[in-house]
Amino acid sequence: MNNQIDDQTLSILTVPAFDDNYLWLIHNQREAIVVDPGDATPILAALEKHQLQLRAILLTHHHADHIGGVNLLVEQFQIPVYGPAHDGIDAVTIPLDDDDEIHIDTLNLRLKVIAVPGHTFGHIAYYSMQLQSLFCGDTLFAGGCGRLFEGTPAQMLDSLDTLARLPDATAVYCAHEYTLSNLKFALAVEPNNQELQQRMVEAQEKRNAGVPTVPSNIGLEKRTNPFLRSRISAVIDTLKTNDKITDTQDEVACFTALREWKNIYR
Repeated sequence: MNNQIDDQTLSILTVPAFDDNYLWLIHNQREAIVVDPGDATPILAALEKHQLQLRAILLTHHHADHIGGVNLLVEQFQIPVYGPAHDGIDAVTIPLDDDDEIHIDTLNLRLKVIAVPGHTFGHIAYYSMQLQSLFCGDTLFAGGCGRLFEGTPAQMLDSLDTLARLPDATAVYCAHEYTLSNLKFALAVEPNNQELQQRMVEAQEKRNAGVPTVPSNIGLEKRTNPFLRSRISAVIDTLKTNDKITDTQDEVACFTALREWKNIYR
């Protein structure tokens, strides 16, 4: 699926991989960069189908389903690999830190780097004001957030707060099709949220039709994603009612309880 960007001739191509991953190709009909190529095979197929030349790789974190295709793509195209400076990825040739800015000359594309630790210690995201788009790996999902494998709840809460400050219209290109399970949990947390109820209906319709539910946008996440709403009274009341928290004043404790509940929710 091609998501056309009105700002210029750039498009964002959705490339499904594995069971539920999305890999992203940003292109101008001729040249492209790829975000988190966990598998080279579908990327090579998409490049051939759309007659695109790969010019760079962007990585958000070190998990295999995000970097597994890097070596083959580098071998074939001899291209730079942008990625986090502190996440242990040997393939990275241009290491990036928080607030760095990169310019992909061939696409005339500027991206700002945002450190978003939590899922992994060195996880980063890429934000383009030009495209009104965020590529956030496994930090913010449609209706949810990533598990805490390396970082702390306080780090993840801060990372999500940072992303929530982006403009509401910012498209959220996360890396997995987890939306239905995320929204099911969200409804357990906020059963009376009418926009959330409608979002679940629309997401189910999309999945029934084989259409991705991603990208979402920051505004929608702020209104329906419990992990961006952990300070809201309705969420806190649910946590308290379900004996998940005792201290309703501790923001990190509320977020931690929410994340731990999601870990075991079925």
